[in-house]
Amino acid sequence: MSENINYYRDKDIHLYQVTDNYILVLQMYPDTFSYAIVHKNRLVAMAIDISLDTLHEPGHDHDLLNYNFRQIVTGLPSTGFTLVPTLLYSKDRVADIARFLNVQPNEKVLAQPLDNENHIIYKVDESLINRDEPHHLENPVFLAKGWITAIANHNPLPNNLYLNIDNLNLFEVLYCVDGKVRFFNRFNFFNPDELVYYVALAAKELDLQPQNLNLVLSGDIELDDPNATRLADFFKTVELNDLNLLDFPIEVKSHKILALIALSLCVSSEVF
Repeated sequence: MSENINYYRDKDIHLYQVTDNYILVLQMYPDTFSYAIVHKNRLVAMAIDISLDTLHEPGHDHDLLNYNFRQIVTGLPSTGFTLVPTLLYSKDRVADIARFLNVQPNEKVLAQPLDNENHIIYKVDESLINRDEPHHLENPVFLAKGWITAIANHNPLPNNLYLNIDNLNLFEVLYCVDGKVRFFNRFNFFNPDELVYYVALAAKELDLQPQNLNLVLSGDIELDDPNATRLADFFKTVELNDLNLLDFPIEVKSHKILALIALSLCVSSEVF
């Protein structure tokens, strides 16, 4: 991640203070993970992009991971997904729909509600599910679900297009109307021009004019980096997402950790 605090621990918290009122959220990747510990409306601790070995041997810096939490949410990156209107969704149809995802032998299909009107059916690398790690796969969810839920619940404006930029050359695009998801997709990009192209493609599909469109950014981005400055050449405004879901110190940038801490809003997936 660029220019951001990657580790935080509330100086007033000690291991004995962690009770079953605390929530642990995890973002799992093949080689690394990130976590945040949440108590009510407060961020207690977090770490970004650390070794998976830490789950087995937390050490002093991450000793809070040793505790039994009230709830654990595990965000899993998908290798493909599709949205299905809730009115058309049933467990019995998941296998048929998943055929369009070209599921490979090393992949597993999961499904869950995305909002009140849509279910998401997605596939993940089976190694992410089968790993024998503490806390692993307790309450698995689609990785971007918390981010989507947080934005949809906070009155998104009709001229706003929301982007979350991953540090793996991936970004998600979200558009909501009246708090309902009307567009969600994910793209790979490898330079600022490709990022602009895919955002413009999403805008065209939504019949939104770039000159009237506000881009609200979160994730691995800053307003002065090449990706944001290139976006600013084509769209009306470009701004960082200032949505604060929790209390945390000013040195922790809210737009950087929004997708992580928003996982605390999630419920689990069904595994098929």
